[in-house]
This record gives sequence, C-alpha cells and structure tokens, in this order.
Amino acid sequence: MTPTLKVPMPKGTLRHALTAVAALGLLASAAPGAAAAGAAAAGAVSVAAPASASVPAPPYGRLLPIADLSAQRLLTADQVAAAKWGTDSPIDDPERERQVLEAVAEQARALGADPEATVRIFRDQIEANKRVQRGLYHRWDADPAQAPTERPDLSKVRLEINRINGELVRAIADSARARAEPSCTGRLTVAALRVRHDRRLDALHSVALERALPSVCAPPNGT
Repeated sequence: MTPTLKVPMPKGTLRHALTAVAALGLLASAAPGAAAAGAAAAGAVSVAAPASASVPAPPYGRLLPIADLSAQRLLTADQVAAAKWGTDSPIDDPERERQVLEAVAEQARALGADPEATVRIFRDQIEANKRVQRGLYHRWDADPAQAPTERPDLSKVRLEINRINGELVRAIADSARARAEPSCTGRLTVAALRVRHDRRLDALHSVALERALPSVCAPPNGT
C-alpha cells in the first residue's frame, strides 16, 4: 500500500482563498466583467464551490428596485419637459404634486407600509424630476437645435409615471427592514451606482438620481 504523503498548507492560505472567493462573489454581483479580471489576478488560488450552491443575492438587493424605479421615473422627466416646452404649463405644478403625494400615501396604507416615510421619499422624487426638467430647459435655451420637435401627450406620460409610482410604493414597503439598517446608506449608494451604469445615465440624470434618494434610508434612531 502506497503511503499517503501529507503536504502541510502554509499558514493563512485557506483564509486567503476564502477571501478571494468572497471578493469574486461581490464583483460578480456588481459587474460580471470585473469578476473575470479578479479571477485572473487570483490565479494561484482555486477553490471549487459545490455544484448545488446558489449565487447569493447582493447585499443591496432590497434597495436595488428603489434605485432602478427612481431612475425610470427620472427618465419620464424628459417626456414631461418635452410636453411642457413652449407652452404656458410651468415645471412646478403644486396641484399635480399634491395628487401624487396623496395617492402614494393611500397606496402605502393599503400595503401596511409607513405613509409618512413614503411621502418623504416621493417629495425627493418629485424634486429630482423637476431638476431634470429645468436642466433640459436650460440645455434647449442654450442650443435650440436640441429642443424637441414633437410634443408628447402629457396625459399618457403621467399614466406611465403613475404605474412607476405604484411599483415604487411597493418597493418601499418591501424594503422597510433594509432601509432601517445602519448599512443602508452605503448599500443604497452601491445600488445607485449599478443603476447609473446599467441605464447609462448622463450627468444630468445621475445628479438627479442622487437628489431622488436621500430620504430612502430611515433616519438614525427613527428621528
């Protein structure tokens, strides 16, 4: 019988291997391309995962829908601005804003969610949307060649906004625990960066996305 040769593993090798695997997992959840590069750099360490192991959800998973729906809502601002451009319709529309806030508060109550927190978040959403509209107006004033040549039907655009609003209210309700965690702000930042990348947001919409999200994470100690 051939004796078994035992080769001692250098101290710290297992820990380094596990660290490399964990890092690759985080990279894969945020950017598959980056994970491949990380794997090449890790070359000397190879630890096989069980075939039945499932890929864990990213730590910002509950917050990602909020960031993505916020970006979708911001993209409708282009259509709203185009519909209002060259008309007497102002960017600020207090009556429309009141209707939106009342509607989302009622939807939150129906879901058993916090209507006050939902309204705070939507106030930021509305301000972010108006920031995009003002930015587009400034752009079109400076260069009329970029101004829209067709006027969208504002009533149809608002139907799409209402649909997004409903999904966003549900995402807020589903993420109550994640929004109350101390790590919420950092994880929300990562989620917003991923959405910005995936949706290829320009500078105007990226800045507006930051404006749309400050009230998502619950204040410390509920204050």
